[in-house]
Amino acid sequence: MADAKERKILVAVDEGLESMYALSWSLHNLISQTSNDTIILIYAKPPRTVYTSPDGTVVFFLMSKIKDMVFFLIVLVLVAGYLFSPDMLASIDKCRNDLASSIIEKAKKMCREQGDNEVKVEVIIETGDPRDVICQAADKIHADVLVMGSHGYGLIKRAFLGSVSNHCAQNVKCPVLIVKKPKSSSSATGTK
Repeated sequence: MADAKERKILVAVDEGLESMYALSWSLHNLISQTSNDTIILIYAKPPRTVYTSPDGTVVFFLMSKIKDMVFFLIVLVLVAGYLFSPDMLASIDKCRNDLASSIIEKAKKMCREQGDNEVKVEVIIETGDPRDVICQAADKIHADVLVMGSHGYGLIKRAFLGSVSNHCAQNVKCPVLIVKKPKSSSSATGTK
C-alpha cells in the first residue's frame, strides 16, 4: 500500500446537519490511516439577489421603457425592493463571506478532530447555484468521488426545490456517494 493512489474526495458542505454528517461519515468510512487521500471541501455561496444603482440608471431605463405612469410606479416599487446602497451590499456580502468561512472552519475542525491528523484538506468556495458549482468543481479537479448529504426531501418539496444531490448524481463524471443521515441519529458522527 506504499504506492496507494491519492484520491481526491470532494465533499459538499453547507449549513445543514446533513452535509456535516456526510463529511463525518466520509472521515470514518472512506479515509484509512494508510491512505494518501485529500478531502476537498466545497461550499457554494448563493448568488446575490439584490443589486445597486446609485446613479439611477435603472430608474431612468424603466421610465424610458414604460409609458404608463401608474404601471411605472408599481414596477419601481417592486424593483426598489431589490436595489440597495453600495454600503448595504457590502454588509450583505460580508455576511455571506462570514457564513462561508464559518461553515468551512466547522468542517475543517471536524476533519482535524475525527480524521487522521495527517488527512489533507483543501477548500473550494465558489458563488453560484450549488448544483452548477459542485458539478463544475468535480469535473475541474477530476474528483475520484463526490460525497454529499441528503436533506431527505419528499416528492413534493423535491419537485419545487429541486435536489442538488440528484442533479449532481446525474451530471458529474465521477461516482457520487449520497449519505443519508439516519432519522434517529442526533449527532453528526458516522461509524463503521
